[in-house]
Amino acid sequence: MPGKTILFTSGKGGVGKTTSTANIAVALAAQDPNINVCMIDMDIGLRNLDIQLGLENRIVYNLVDVVEGACKTKQALVKDKRLPNLALLPAAQTRDKSAVTPEQMVSLIDELREMFDLILIDSPAGIEQGFHNSVAAADEAIIITTAEMSAVRDADRVIGLLEAYPRKINCWLLINRLRASMVKSNDMMSVDDVMEILGIKLLGVIPEDEKIIVSTNKGEPLSLAVNKTSGAGQAFRNVALRLTGVEVPLMDIFGENQNIFVKQFKKLKSLIKFG
Repeated sequence: MPGKTILFTSGKGGVGKTTSTANIAVALAAQDPNINVCMIDMDIGLRNLDIQLGLENRIVYNLVDVVEGACKTKQALVKDKRLPNLALLPAAQTRDKSAVTPEQMVSLIDELREMFDLILIDSPAGIEQGFHNSVAAADEAIIITTAEMSAVRDADRVIGLLEAYPRKINCWLLINRLRASMVKSNDMMSVDDVMEILGIKLLGVIPEDEKIIVSTNKGEPLSLAVNKTSGAGQAFRNVALRLTGVEVPLMDIFGENQNIFVKQFKKLKSLIKFG
């Protein structure tokens, strides 16, 4: 069965899209060694996903090398030593987003579908060429936003573009870096506020966690099993479980019973199917 492609996008930069891609990919690969997971860094000209994973010193070829025929796809894939079923296709730092076309991405991902069960695409910020390259072969889209009006407005714009796309792409919401204390004091939008504006199904809520900075600097995603004390790490692991159909209630970020969300997450059973 061909692999499924999931797009991670946001519209606004700085909302934690790359961090979310890395952590959810790691959690999915760690969850089941029989699930082969590939990440594609589409932020051509910059490149950060490799740093999140601690793979920056092992890159030889990149995405542009593959589409231009300078190397085979397998040569450009960087395997994670901690998780042999996880691989990264890195972006090029010395080129720009016009170096790749949507048609080339469709062809590349068709090839990767035969090698991997899941392909996670880390889309660049904005809605220009990089976004259109990223969405070209996506089956599902996870819209990442923080609970700030500017981020929510940009997320709403991206959802509109995806809903108008010629091919149906299901959209799911991931709210990142939520601060319970600020929500309680009405200094930050609540989960309900964000959901009401965006109107798509909630996949998860990630609490603010200072350990993210440390994990990024070390190249050790918080969703790795060694980071059991991290609230954000557990939230990312929960998202990975929901993606594969496991019913997991929302984390008790506010010190209250959040089991009201279980009914909604039951609807996620068919989001990813293997076999």
